[in-house]
Amino acid sequence: MTAPRVLLLIPPLTQLNTPYPSTAYLTGFLQSRGIACEQADLGIEMVLRLFSRDGLRQVFGLVRQQYEDLPDQALAMLEEEQAYIDSIETVVAFLQGKHPNAAAQLIRPGVLPRGPRFHGKTRLKRSVSVEDRAKHWSTLYLEDLTDLVQATICPFFALSRYAEHLAHSASSFDRLASALAEPLSLTDEFLLNALWPHLDRVDPTVVGLSVPFPGNLYGAFRLAQAIKQHHPALPIVLGGGYANTELRRVSDPRVFDYIDYITLDDGERPILSLIEHLNGKLPRTGLCRTFYRNGRQVLFADDRSVDNFSMNETGCPTYRGLPLERYLTILDSTNPMHRLWSEGHWNKLTVAHGCYWKQCTFCDVSLDYISRYEMTPTERLIQQIEQLIRETGRREFHFVDEAAPPAALKSLALALIERKIRITWWSNIRFEEAFSPDLCKLLAASGCIAVTAGLEAASDRLLEKMKKGITVDQTALVAAAFKDAGIMIHAYLMYGFPSETIQETVDALERVRQLFHAGLMQSAFWHRFTTTAHSPVGLNPKANGLRILGPAFEGFADNDLIHRDRIGNTPAWLAEGLRRSMLNFLEGRGLTMDVRQWFDHEVPEPDVPRTWVRTVLRTRAKSDCLPLERRLVWLGNRPVLAGRTWHATLTLHGRFANSDLQLPQAQGRWLHTIIQQATPRKDKSTPYPWLRDVQAGFPGHADDFTRFLESADWRAARAAGLLLV
Repeated sequence: MTAPRVLLLIPPLTQLNTPYPSTAYLTGFLQSRGIACEQADLGIEMVLRLFSRDGLRQVFGLVRQQYEDLPDQALAMLEEEQAYIDSIETVVAFLQGKHPNAAAQLIRPGVLPRGPRFHGKTRLKRSVSVEDRAKHWSTLYLEDLTDLVQATICPFFALSRYAEHLAHSASSFDRLASALAEPLSLTDEFLLNALWPHLDRVDPTVVGLSVPFPGNLYGAFRLAQAIKQHHPALPIVLGGGYANTELRRVSDPRVFDYIDYITLDDGERPILSLIEHLNGKLPRTGLCRTFYRNGRQVLFADDRSVDNFSMNETGCPTYRGLPLERYLTILDSTNPMHRLWSEGHWNKLTVAHGCYWKQCTFCDVSLDYISRYEMTPTERLIQQIEQLIRETGRREFHFVDEAAPPAALKSLALALIERKIRITWWSNIRFEEAFSPDLCKLLAASGCIAVTAGLEAASDRLLEKMKKGITVDQTALVAAAFKDAGIMIHAYLMYGFPSETIQETVDALERVRQLFHAGLMQSAFWHRFTTTAHSPVGLNPKANGLRILGPAFEGFADNDLIHRDRIGNTPAWLAEGLRRSMLNFLEGRGLTMDVRQWFDHEVPEPDVPRTWVRTVLRTRAKSDCLPLERRLVWLGNRPVLAGRTWHATLTLHGRFANSDLQLPQAQGRWLHTIIQQATPRKDKSTPYPWLRDVQAGFPGHADDFTRFLESADWRAARAAGLLLV
């Protein structure tokens, strides 16, 4: 019996600055089970092959063959061929962080050829550093080359997706099959040239293709097609986010001319069962959440007697085999929040599987990745963090949750502070009231720099209709808590939700404008609402005022549905105004303009008062009260108590301020003890004290304790770093 050897591949294309973590998770899991597994990101390898001296020579050679049919912009770039070839290696090395000293050279006049993307985009704020200016110009340079490749020799190519249009609403396999029957493009050839060395090196007994997004599907099938031509007996399995949402009803047998298996939902159990089957230990009927073909019939096997692995059993993601030093920073905006997605490597981990809310009517709440909620034990998460720091040498982490629970983040933050583990991290959350000002300060102290969250329609009526569980006022208050802690915010926004009107879209934009203007939000993105087959809206469209127009399912993908809204009215032209406004808001421009000016069509005046945010924040100040059901945590150095008479001085060197409190001796000793009990430390054997419980030791009556909590001394201690979380 042959020992299994697994090769997991990321097809083109996701992001260029860091590997997509799907194969890292599965590789870590399989290796923890003693199974030989290796991984490769063929997307970054294809891009680096393209953006090389030899790659550009081939590009320009093919472009020149179309000389008579080239548009003026392509002709202008063709004239700069040698300049591109001479500069490409410097640009790539700089964006990989290998030659930071090249920044000053790259922004000198005449060094980089300037194509169409540079027009009007080189005027940056004076405060922008030389390095960031060079990153931005280098990005424009690569985008120009990408546009040239796309317009002339490979219409499928883009920097973060590959033939994405073939996977959108692909109810039939026909469109993808036709594309796969076409001759290889130059980028296809680069992709396959990257594949063969990995196959030769690993000599796998099974190949896994991870398809997280529509922009990875064509690349995955091109790889599978080539592998089948050269190694027809080598089993190929496809999984990932696209399969989990789009391919749950696949029935076209032609799909299995290219691949042998499609797995759904979390990949650990299905791939382990598949390996056992391929090794003769399990019949095909014993597979887990797996499609396969038997003759000309597509079958689905799902042995429900086996459970999913818990978050404590999945091992630790590993990036071994993924060349982190070769990834590129793409800086299309100097906005500090926006650039988190495109700059530098982030180790990826998960605080909790699924979503603890799982009620939003637009979301795939019926699917496993949302519906099955389980927190990762904090101790396990700390072990994973320390393991990835040792492996990668990087202390930057992105927790890729659907919505990280406040309680889990609090536990993680305390554990990081107690162990003095210094990392920088960000995560996706919900705008929950549980994110109090003190909790946000605790998260910031543990290394949190940013959060992302869904504000969606920014309308209370629509938020209630979509069962989001938040209000716009609540969002502003939570955003203010994060802002005061120094944590940036990105909001996900949508328009066109069932029954939405133009008035509500304009009102939403006005609220977003005010949030940006007040510094409560640093980044956001609008997308148009799409009805999906697995969401409550998609499962019951009539109840939401929708009529589904298609597409008719023809054996392949089934997710995005075309609908007509019988009640609402959000025409497609709204998109340009929303896009235009956001591009300016990201750069701090247009924040005092009337939002109607962003649209090319006449829209109604916002119904939202221009003082909305200021009014909401004033209510926060009035309603601030002490929550007795929270624990005390001290962020600061050891307190010093001096004085031997009735009077004492308690010196506090806190994270946020320093204070010398003049207190009666008994109160000074009491507060000194409380702060010591509330101090995080690695060997902490006693729990953090509850505010309600410390009253018992207070030197005085209950009324005295209440007055102390309203005193300037207590406020000074709180301001220095005595948190209630």
